[in-house]
Amino acid sequence: MDRSVNTEQVRAVFDAFAARDAVRLLELVHPEIEFHTVTGPLAERSEPYRGHAGLTDYLRDVALVWEELRPEAQELRDVGEDTVLVLGRVYAWGSGRVIDGPAGWVWRMRDGLAVYGRVYESRGEALAAVGLDEQGRGSSGP
Repeated sequence: MDRSVNTEQVRAVFDAFAARDAVRLLELVHPEIEFHTVTGPLAERSEPYRGHAGLTDYLRDVALVWEELRPEAQELRDVGEDTVLVLGRVYAWGSGRVIDGPAGWVWRMRDGLAVYGRVYESRGEALAAVGLDEQGRGSSGP
């Protein structure tokens, strides 16, 4: 798949989430989606959200835990044939908590749909997850 199509697809996932459009969101993700969040424990969740039913559960959990949750995808970058790195920010408040800081996401695509997504609490963690350093260059690692 053309990598620019991957970034457009991931951008559409962010847009659907921002609109809380569950129907559109499920159209954009693979039936075998696996989504890892950092705030799952706030919803008493220790496992990733899996499949369309899991993503529907995620939207429900977001509504229960947060008055507002706004992820902002500021930079989308193709990494390899099927992976998209997203760097941005998250703003959230609810349940006596406020989050306002940098974040990163890694998405993997299959058959033109997002099949894996993971949220990272920092840009550095997301960059490292795809083998890049803070300057966006390939890291050699130990």
